[in-house]
Amino acid sequence: MDDEYAKLFRRMNPPRVVIDNNACEDATVIQVDSVNRHGILLEVVQVLTDVNLVITKAYISSDAGWFMDVFNVIDHDGNKIRDKEVIDYIQRRIESNASFAPSLRGSVGVMPSEEHTSIELSGTDRPGLLSEVCAVLADLHCTVVNAEIWTHNARAAAVVHVQDDSTGCAIKDPKRLLTIKELLCNVLKGSDDLKTANMTLSPPGVTNRGRRLHQIMFADRDYERVGGAGLRGVGDKSSRPHVTVVDCIQKDYTVITMRSKDRPNLLFDIICTLTDMQYVVFHGVVHTGKMEAYQEFYIRHVDGLPISSEAERERVIQCLEAAIERRASEGLELELCTEDRVGLLSDITRIFRENSLCIKRAEISTKGGKAKDNFYVTDVTGNPVDPKIIDSIRGQIGHTILKVKHNSSTSPTAPQESTMGFLFGNLFKARTFQNFKLVRSCS
Repeated sequence: MDDEYAKLFRRMNPPRVVIDNNACEDATVIQVDSVNRHGILLEVVQVLTDVNLVITKAYISSDAGWFMDVFNVIDHDGNKIRDKEVIDYIQRRIESNASFAPSLRGSVGVMPSEEHTSIELSGTDRPGLLSEVCAVLADLHCTVVNAEIWTHNARAAAVVHVQDDSTGCAIKDPKRLLTIKELLCNVLKGSDDLKTANMTLSPPGVTNRGRRLHQIMFADRDYERVGGAGLRGVGDKSSRPHVTVVDCIQKDYTVITMRSKDRPNLLFDIICTLTDMQYVVFHGVVHTGKMEAYQEFYIRHVDGLPISSEAERERVIQCLEAAIERRASEGLELELCTEDRVGLLSDITRIFRENSLCIKRAEISTKGGKAKDNFYVTDVTGNPVDPKIIDSIRGQIGHTILKVKHNSSTSPTAPQESTMGFLFGNLFKARTFQNFKLVRSCS
């Protein structure tokens, strides 16, 4: 009965979205007012992420059963959001009151659709792994149409969409899917792998690819650091995120503060992890600068209790560090743009492997017969790649086809220690939405 009443209450009070281009000089201000429920913050942030918006500031408040948030957003060129189609999309998605970010906790696997087969993988990372996976798929007459690959702490995860290279359709034959599974699991399983390489049937439904990768790596416990894992070369410590977890005894919250290098999707990645760990953000603030992002959240577990043990505190720190690091653009970014063809990805990754490049992260896409792929690479020790090797690789592939975007190996200034309480003296006073808007306008 309580659940039915909650559903009725939400239907009677759908989310309200106000998008204002006049309230702030350098950003579009999006205000969301809604009945509170677990996961709604992630849903809102995911909508903003799905349309490639950059969140420069955010103020979060969800006390007393009501959700009142303010987001300052810009596009990737630093401009306000004036595209009516984008504005209408944001309002429609959030105000529809639909659950557009369902929590999926299934294991990695193979899931066919009408257009493609979605393959989810996890296993031990090593140099040349992506090349071996692509070679197996090419031998099995599978064309990669879209993919995203992450590596972290000696673990690798991928979501790969493939088609039959002759029909251009999804692969549905159970025997063929079983063959794909067996061969890819053999590739993913390292010789000294203490963890199992996974590829089983995915649960039904559609979820954000970035969130799915977080879930895969979280299930694989990539946040547990092992000897020699995550080697990044010189200057690694200065680029690590700084996460603190302390008690706010006066208000019965746990306070999490994070300082890290700023990057796209950072807030989404953090909220994904907190939501999947069953924590609720009651208050929060996000500020980003030219290089650094600062985030502070007042949280409790879904059971209403703050973090109560040192083991739990340490686990939260490890998981949030992992969430920040997984999508970090580590190494040199290479962009490939060319006509798509059967075996293209296998050929490109083979050349990288033969030249001792280690792919730390990759985004693969095809559209209208064109392939556009982004690779983040280091040498096998995690250090920057010799420019002569890059020039040689570009000579093999084509200088107009493979371009160097930028080198993200340069580390920002090490995050400084901060004291808890950026919000403590002010945010708890902002109990009404009107007061909340004043906080934003004064910042």
